[in-house]
Amino acid sequence: MLFQKIISLFLAILAFFASFSNKTWDDAYVEGTFPLIGVTEQAEDTVRVCSFNIRCTDVNGVEMKDRIRIAVQKILEIDPDSFGVQEATPVWMEALKTLLPDYAFVGVERDGDGKGEACPVFYKREKYTVRYSDTKWLSETPDVPSRGWDGACNRVFTYAALKNKYTGEEYIHINSHFDHKGPQAQKNGAQEIVDFVRSTMPTEKAIVFTADMNVYDTSEAYRTMTSYFSDARKTAEDSVYYGTFHAAHPETHQNSIIDYVLYNDKVEAKVFRVVTEGVEGRFVSDHFPIYADLKIL
Repeated sequence: MLFQKIISLFLAILAFFASFSNKTWDDAYVEGTFPLIGVTEQAEDTVRVCSFNIRCTDVNGVEMKDRIRIAVQKILEIDPDSFGVQEATPVWMEALKTLLPDYAFVGVERDGDGKGEACPVFYKREKYTVRYSDTKWLSETPDVPSRGWDGACNRVFTYAALKNKYTGEEYIHINSHFDHKGPQAQKNGAQEIVDFVRSTMPTEKAIVFTADMNVYDTSEAYRTMTSYFSDARKTAEDSVYYGTFHAAHPETHQNSIIDYVLYNDKVEAKVFRVVTEGVEGRFVSDHFPIYADLKIL
């Protein structure tokens, strides 16, 4: 925890010096054009799970390297037990590993040999141990780097079985990023994940799924996923949300909900948030991070 406080202090110092030039950032937003939803205190006796598409390159012209600090700051503010990120390039992964020392991760790049984006699962290293984990490709050949069906890119899902070192409580966190173009890849990828869970994962275990699914809740891929999982946005006792993908113009994307936290019947959703409040009046990505406080049954 001391190391995390040092990192937080370092980020705050960077923020102070950056504040003299941030007024003209192209990723700045205008307050009042969309609702600002902040981070809540974590609900009692819950696990906080987060999903965050961190955007591999620029947001409205502002490059990734100029957003690293505020993206990390937002993750620290949410303070999840585990979180899945999407569009995590090797450069992003190095930044996250360096600036989030209280977290460890599992997951590999989707193109093999350390190339391409990853969909890792990060978890608090002092709190959890990984019982088992793996990465599978969303394709006809899930055990090797490959592109599935009509997909535009290789796509993967990564999972980690996490055990609380102090309480013994366990849950499995799955993280993915569905294809952005191929409807068959989206639908078949969803079916692959559901089939994998049903055939491979212990039925008595709590399972959570985070993803940028690149589809709305009217899609076949979403219906496939929710044939097994429940959607925390729709079922949490306390749910406040907005569009999750905004492209630096959230006022015109209030219904663009394509990022999800799903869970199985061994979990109960208490809180769900789409965190629209940025850092220093800036967007941390072209997606808003989302989180859910989940009670393991």
